[in-house]
Amino acid sequence: MSLKLFRSTGYSSILSAGETRLAMHPGWVIAASSAWAGFACNVALWRQLGLGDSPGLLGALALGVLISGACGAFLSVLGWRKTLKPAASLIVLLAALTACATWGQGLPVDAGLLQKRLFSLVLPPWASLLRWQVSALLVVLALVPLIWLWNVQVRRLPGPQQLGVNMTGTLTAALFAAAGGFLLFRHAL
Repeated sequence: MSLKLFRSTGYSSILSAGETRLAMHPGWVIAASSAWAGFACNVALWRQLGLGDSPGLLGALALGVLISGACGAFLSVLGWRKTLKPAASLIVLLAALTACATWGQGLPVDAGLLQKRLFSLVLPPWASLLRWQVSALLVVLALVPLIWLWNVQVRRLPGPQQLGVNMTGTLTAALFAAAGGFLLFRHAL
């Protein structure tokens, strides 16, 4: 005969000890999604790594830091439990589509890229999607991280603690974006 000190209702707590230990902190999800958008989806970085050009590589890395910081600030604002995964999915999908469109059209990553229409930068031409290279690139840059994102368990934090994490993340990401912008501007001169 065992002694039961507490009545069991059959329901387990949402924040049981094992679940909180195994679930990933929302800050790490934001950092991973932002770094993916800034570095893995950075066509300028791919091209500079292929050329081995060190002055161009610094500019491409600065662009990656700027994009990662901007995405991190956006995701930190929307880093709440119900909005984090949809917002991160949007960031990853837009970054992957932009990289595929830039790569598929062979557009140079320079100031002239900003003069293009936004629609042509985000969506690759349908003819380029028929090439297996662009389709494979879209699968690697969008589908794989989206599957990871929707399968990862994110730790639920209490409201005040989540607000503190979001504010800290926004400030940190804004500092990264400012540093990347400064390096990019300085490199361009």
